[in-house]
Amino acid sequence: MDSVQSIFLDLNQLIPIVNHWFHLLSAVIWIGGLAFIVMAVKPGLREAALPKEYVRPITDAFYKHYKRVAGILLVVLLFTGGINLHYVNQIFVSQTGQGMQNHPKYLWIFCVKLILVLCLLTLFLYTVIFKSDQDEEEEGENYESIPFQRAALWMGFFIILCAAAMKHLHQ
Repeated sequence: MDSVQSIFLDLNQLIPIVNHWFHLLSAVIWIGGLAFIVMAVKPGLREAALPKEYVRPITDAFYKHYKRVAGILLVVLLFTGGINLHYVNQIFVSQTGQGMQNHPKYLWIFCVKLILVLCLLTLFLYTVIFKSDQDEEEEGENYESIPFQRAALWMGFFIILCAAAMKHLHQ
């Protein structure tokens, strides 16, 4: 019981734990929401006997709510990711006496993860900024409210894989 109290009373441990939790929670909600749309909403609408003119408003309604949440989550992910990077660097220094810049495996995986995150960010911003209501000709079952949604989901899966590898390289 004393060790649990010491964790909650020591801010040097509590802040990184809470920050990492927010980071993971944001990633799970973001990728989980995208997975729900790709794995449940789109196939469900395809199987339902809906007239084609109803598919677009339904998918747009789902994406409208997802887009708001995803925008907030992006900011949280970028902010908490930067803080996580600071604390991981401190762990490297305490364990090896050298900063993160002297650990090439970790840096390579971090760069791959960052590139994937930037690709996801680009896809998200594309749908927010450039996607317009002029896409009326994209009606029917081929309509995607989130362009490249399967690619974005796979990128999310690989980001989580990179995060797992990074976690094990600094323990």
